[in-house]
Amino acid sequence: MNHIQGDLIYEGKAKRIYTTKNPDEVLVEFKNDATAFNAKKHSKIDGKGRLNCLISVALFKLLETSGIKTHFLELQSETLFLAKKITIIPLEVVIRNVATGSLCRETPIIEGTKLDPPLLDLYYKDDELGDPILTEARIKLLDFIDDLHLQEIEKIAREVNLILVKYFFLLDLSLVDFKLEFGFDVDGNLIVADEISPDNCRLWDRTKSDPKDRILDKDRFRQDLGGVIDAYGEILKRIQGNSRKAT
Repeated sequence: MNHIQGDLIYEGKAKRIYTTKNPDEVLVEFKNDATAFNAKKHSKIDGKGRLNCLISVALFKLLETSGIKTHFLELQSETLFLAKKITIIPLEVVIRNVATGSLCRETPIIEGTKLDPPLLDLYYKDDELGDPILTEARIKLLDFIDDLHLQEIEKIAREVNLILVKYFFLLDLSLVDFKLEFGFDVDGNLIVADEISPDNCRLWDRTKSDPKDRILDKDRFRQDLGGVIDAYGEILKRIQGNSRKAT
């Protein structure tokens, strides 16, 4: 059980954020809630928060060692980590390496098509509006980020993609697509925030050819395939196995 002393700042669909004694730091707690279709589908899955927390921490550490700044500071428990306090930018950055999901619903692109170069899509982070896709003109109209920072975000997102694609390949996993969020820390640095887990990454098992069996991410919940914990647990097992090999 977590003994959190701070005040609750924010509660989202999958995480809670708490204050700490240090005003520049927060505690990020991962919940067992599973949501899809903008929270229209909702359930609780025991153990999901723990898996997402440990996977996110491992991937944040990977990015940090690769020169990418993130909000992660220190693991506190299996469902809780210490992070920098940031001001989130209302932008969701999605990198697509393989066509699936909404891209195939909204375009004639065939499921499974490799996208070279990877497609970068930007969405306005607002649940009430359904996180609509953004154009360059809409970003200018909304005026929540300047051109230089937007260019930096896109550059970092593509660097993160290269790092993660190579890393997951070593684990016999294909990184199909994933979402990143960014924010500014108290010193004005642009950093990667939120989480990186099977909740916001599509990961396919390269050792399996069946289009359903290969899914090891939240699509198992979205599509009522079952086995969410087994799938997330397999991701963590491969990550931890790779860490042991590296040492």
